[in-house]
Amino acid sequence: MEELARLAGITVRTLRFYRERKLIPPPRREGRIAWYGDHHLARLRTISALLERGHTLNGIAELAEAFDHGRDVGDLLGLGAPTEETPVRLTPEDLADHFAGEVTAENLAAAMDLGYVGTDGGEIVHVSRRLLDVSSALVREGIPLAEVLDAGRRVREHADALAALFTDLILRHAPEEDLRRLRPLAKSVVEAELSMALDRRLRKQP
Repeated sequence: MEELARLAGITVRTLRFYRERKLIPPPRREGRIAWYGDHHLARLRTISALLERGHTLNGIAELAEAFDHGRDVGDLLGLGAPTEETPVRLTPEDLADHFAGEVTAENLAAAMDLGYVGTDGGEIVHVSRRLLDVSSALVREGIPLAEVLDAGRRVREHADALAALFTDLILRHAPEEDLRRLRPLAKSVVEAELSMALDRRLRKQP
């Protein structure tokens, strides 16, 4: 405990307080000896960084609970065949920087439920670089992250319906192995229709 506190730049008393508040996971025990590892040090440095950014200990405790009970990255990315999306590894500090002031326990839990983020040791993994960039850009434009995530949930429902439509269409006329080859055609139709739909909406604006 003394070594961990020294490496983290805090006092042993502070470390004990964090343990009591369950801000860090319990150590691995061998008899009467408690062992701390790199993930404990990473968590303590994260707490210090979040405190410097103005987060309260209560807020950090909520984040820690959501983080510890989040989806494991193996479940998040266990999709079988590779996809076109590029996962992104983030520290909790990186995530806070992407969504300044918006990374609440509620928003983190919602992102985990959507399958956008999962945990891998001391890191967070976002399933898609494109979704991460777009959602953080929307937040920077002043749109609350909670509303961005709610929109993502609604888009997911439409996207699932569109994927089912094209899958059924192709399988009625082509073998299953053609699904991957014809995937770009489905994407092109959706992108073109969305582009024209946005044009129609913009023309209706005063």
